[in-house]
Amino acid sequence: MIRSDGDPMAPGRAAEGMGPARFRERFLQGEPVERGVRASILGSWQRCRSLGLSPDQSDLPFREDFDPDGRIVRAAEPVLDRLQSMLSGSEINISVADANGTVLLRRFGQVSLASSLPAIQRVPGFVFAERFAGTNGIGLALAERQLIRVYGAEHFAERSQANACVALPVRDPLSGRIEGVLCFGYPRSVETPALGALIRRAAEAVERRLLGQSSARERALLLAYLAGGAEAAGGPHGGIADEPALDLRPRDRAILMEKAAELISRAQLAAVEVPLPDGRRVTLISRPMTSASGVQGVAIEAVLPGAASSEPLALPRHADELPGIPAAPAGVPALSRLARLSVTSLSTHVPEVAPGQTVTDGKGSTADGAPDAYSEPPPAARGLVLVGEPHVGAYALAARLRLELLSEASVRIGTTLDVRRTAKELAETAVPRLADFVTIDLPEAVLRGEEAADPLGDLRRTVVHGIRDDLPFTPVGKRTDFAPTTPQGRSLTSGQAVLEPDLKVAAGWLAQDPEHTEQLLAHVHSLIAVPLVARGVVLGIASFYRAQDPAPLGDDDRSLAREFAARAALSIDNARRYTHERIMVLALQRRLLPHGLPDQDAVEVAHRYLPAEADVGGDWYDVIPLSGTRIGLLVGDVVGHGMLSAATMGRLRTAARSFAELDFPPDEVLVHLDNLVGRLDREDPEGEGAGIIGATCLYAIYDPTSQRCLMARAGHPPPALVCPDGTVSYPDLPAGPPLGLGGLPFDAVEIDLPEHSQLVLYTDGLIEDRQRDVDKVLDQLREVLAHHPERAPEDTCQAILDAVAPAHPCDDIALLVARTHALDPRRIATWELPADPAHVGEVRASALRQLADWGLDEAAFAAELILSELVTNAVRHGTGPIGVRLLYDRTLICEVSDTSNTAPHLRRAAATDEGGRGLFLVAQLSQTWGTRYLPEGKLIWAECGLDGG
Repeated sequence: MIRSDGDPMAPGRAAEGMGPARFRERFLQGEPVERGVRASILGSWQRCRSLGLSPDQSDLPFREDFDPDGRIVRAAEPVLDRLQSMLSGSEINISVADANGTVLLRRFGQVSLASSLPAIQRVPGFVFAERFAGTNGIGLALAERQLIRVYGAEHFAERSQANACVALPVRDPLSGRIEGVLCFGYPRSVETPALGALIRRAAEAVERRLLGQSSARERALLLAYLAGGAEAAGGPHGGIADEPALDLRPRDRAILMEKAAELISRAQLAAVEVPLPDGRRVTLISRPMTSASGVQGVAIEAVLPGAASSEPLALPRHADELPGIPAAPAGVPALSRLARLSVTSLSTHVPEVAPGQTVTDGKGSTADGAPDAYSEPPPAARGLVLVGEPHVGAYALAARLRLELLSEASVRIGTTLDVRRTAKELAETAVPRLADFVTIDLPEAVLRGEEAADPLGDLRRTVVHGIRDDLPFTPVGKRTDFAPTTPQGRSLTSGQAVLEPDLKVAAGWLAQDPEHTEQLLAHVHSLIAVPLVARGVVLGIASFYRAQDPAPLGDDDRSLAREFAARAALSIDNARRYTHERIMVLALQRRLLPHGLPDQDAVEVAHRYLPAEADVGGDWYDVIPLSGTRIGLLVGDVVGHGMLSAATMGRLRTAARSFAELDFPPDEVLVHLDNLVGRLDREDPEGEGAGIIGATCLYAIYDPTSQRCLMARAGHPPPALVCPDGTVSYPDLPAGPPLGLGGLPFDAVEIDLPEHSQLVLYTDGLIEDRQRDVDKVLDQLREVLAHHPERAPEDTCQAILDAVAPAHPCDDIALLVARTHALDPRRIATWELPADPAHVGEVRASALRQLADWGLDEAAFAAELILSELVTNAVRHGTGPIGVRLLYDRTLICEVSDTSNTAPHLRRAAATDEGGRGLFLVAQLSQTWGTRYLPEGKLIWAECGLDGG
C-alpha cells in the first residue's frame, strides 16, 4: 500500500487504525509525534489545534444557499451517475464539494446506505472545510491542493474514526482554478489502491465536461458575431476574412492574435492600430456582444486598409458546423480552436470608448470601420480575428505574461555570484507582477557559503522587497523563527510550495505571532511560501504576499513562484559554493601574506590588501630586513584567480624571501624567481608546459646608510616616488619580462632616495580597469601623492584607496608605502687598511675607542673578538685593500670587506687542526652572520646584541 505522499505504509495499519490512533492520542496529549505521522496529516492536526477545534465536535455549518445547478454540478452529475453504477453494491459513497468545501452532490454504492448515515454524510449543503470539520478528505484536499488520503484515526474528529477517504481537487482546464473536490468515502476495510486511479479518471472526466461548457459558450458567441454581421450588411455578408486576402505573414498573424487576446480580456468597445513589421498598420476593433443564450463576450475584427475585400461567408446552419472550426477534440482549449491566427506577444495601449462614441485611427476611419466626414478611405479587407469571453481572454493574457515573466527571470536572476544579491534579484523580478511583497529568509550558514545543518534553526531575514517600504515585516538581518504550523514551516518541512489564498483563516500563520500578523493583515491578504531547494539541499524560504490586487494568489501563481524559486535556488547554491570557495581562497591568501612588519628603522611602512569582488587573486607584498641595516621591499602579482593563484603566490613569496635573505641583488632575485616559475609550469601535470602560470614582481632594496635604492622589476607597474618637497615621479625603470618566460635578463637601477621620501609600490589592480585609462589613473595617483610629503604612510595608503582604487575592483590590490629614514652618520664608523697583519691591532684599538664613544662598553669584548677574526681572515685569505665598518643601529653590526670572491664556510675543526676555528667563534659571539657579494669582492658581516651577547 502506498500513501498519497509516496510513503509506504504497512498493510493493515491504517485499516485497523491502531498506528494512527496511538499517534493521534499522543498528539492530543501534547507529545511530539513528528516521526510517526505523515507531514500533511500532522500539519492539519496542528492547524486544527491552533483553530481551537475539538475532536468531539459533531456539528458542521450548513448552507441552504448553495447553487444546485452550478457549472461544477452540471459537469459532475453524469460522471457521478456512472460512478454510482460502477460501484453499485459497494459501501463507497461519492461526494462533490465546491471550492469552499460545501458538499453539492452525494451518491452511494448502496442506496440503502444513505438511510443509516447521519445527515452530515448524506445531505448536500454541509461545509467540510478544514477550519470547521478538522482533518478530512475534502478539507485537506483544498488545503494541500492535491490528491489526499485520510485513514481512520488520521481524521481529527471522533465521528470519522471508522472511515477512510480519498479526495482530489477538480480544476477548470482553462484557468487552472480549483472548482471543487471529488471525494470517495468508505469503511477502513474497503481500502484498495485502485481507488486512487479511479478518482483521477473521474476528476479528468469532470474537467473535460467543464471545458466542454466553455467550448459551447465560445461557439454561441461566434454564431452571434456571424448573425450580427449578416444583419448589419443586409444579408449574409459578414464573416471571417481569409488569410490570403489579408496577405498576412506568420509574424503578422502572431502580432494580431496577441493584441486580440489582450483586447478580449479588457472587454471594452475600442479600436487600436497595430503596426506590422512591414510598415502596414492594421486596425483591431473590439466589440462587446451577447449571444442568443445570454453568453457575454467580445469579438475582435481586423481592418487592413488598402487591401482587397474578403469574400463573404454564409451563415452555418448549426453551431457545430462553423466554417473553419473542426469538431472540438476532448481536452483542447476553446481559444485554440476558435482562433484563425496564432498567438505571441504585443503591448499597445488600448483606449476606452464609451458606448456610441467613434474612435478614428488617425487616417480617416472610425472605430466601426466607417469613413468620417472629411476623408474617403481606400477599400479594406476586414474579418474576424478572435472571439471569446473576457475572463477566458484574461486567462490567455495572464498565461502569456507568465511566460514572459519566466523568460525575464531566467535573465535577471543569478547575474552575480553573490548570495544576497541573487536573493534580491528574485524579489525584484517577482514584484509587482507576481506579488506585491517578497521576503526571503536564508540560514546564516548559507550566507557564509556553507550548508545549513538545520534550515529552520538559524534563518535570517535576507531580503524584504515590495511596492512600499512601510509594512511591518521582520527587518533584514533579524532572526526569523517559523513554527511548524505556519505556511513557511510547512513548506520547509514538506519541501513543497504552500498556498494560503486567505490569510485571515490561516490558523497556523495567525498563531505564530498574533500581534505582528494582525498588523500585516491590514495590508496583505494571501501568501505563497516556497522552499529554496537546490541539489537536494534546503537553502531557505521565499514568501510571496499579495496586497493591492483583490484577487488572491492562486495555483497558477504558486506554479510560477515555484519556478522562480527553483531558478533562484540553483543560482543561490552556485553563489553559496562560490562564496565557500572564495572564503577558503581568501583565508589561504591572507594566511600566506605577512602577519606583521619586522622591527627596523630604515623605513616606516604601511600596507593594504584588497581582494577582488569577483574572485581572489595572487597579489602579495613583503618587507624583508637585510644585512647592513638595509631593507627589502617586495610586491608581486600571480596571473589568474582562485586557489591555484593563491597557492602559487605563497610559493613565490617564500622563494622570493629566501633569495632576498641570501643578499642577492634585485636583478638576481628576479632571475631565480623566473627560473622557479618556469619550473612550476613544466611540473604542472595539467599545464603540459604551456606556461599556465605567470607573475610580475618589483623588488627594491633601500640602504639607509647611503640613502640609495636599488630596484628591478619583472613586467610590474613602476613605483611612485614622492620626494620631501612633494614632487612625484615614476622612476625610469626597465620593465623587464614577466616571470616565467625564461632566458631574458633583468636590469637593476639605483636611484637616490633622500630621507623622508615615500616609495609607493602597488599591483596592477590599483590602476588597470576596463573602464579607465591607465595613463589617466597614474596622473590621478600623482595628484593624490603630490604636496603631502609629511603625510604618514597609513594616511597615504587610505588616500590612495579612496581616490584611485576602483569602486568595484575586478582584480586584487596590494599596496605598500614606505617612508625612508637615514642612519645618523655619527653612528657609522669606517676604516680602510692594507692587507697587512700589522694593522689588525690598530683597527681593533680604533674600534674599541669608537664603541666607548657610543657607550657600548658591554658589547666591546664580543665586537673586538669578531673584528679581530674577520680582519685576520681577510688579511690571510683575501686580496687588495680591506674595508672595516661599524654600524650602530638596533644591533651593532661589524662588516669586513675585501676584493676576493672566495666565500668563507663554517666548519668544525678537528682537535689536531691549527686553524678553522675563526668563523665558528664569530658564529658563537654574534646573533647572526653572513656574506654578501659586492661588484668587486665580498663582505662578511656579523651582528652583536647591545647587551654584550
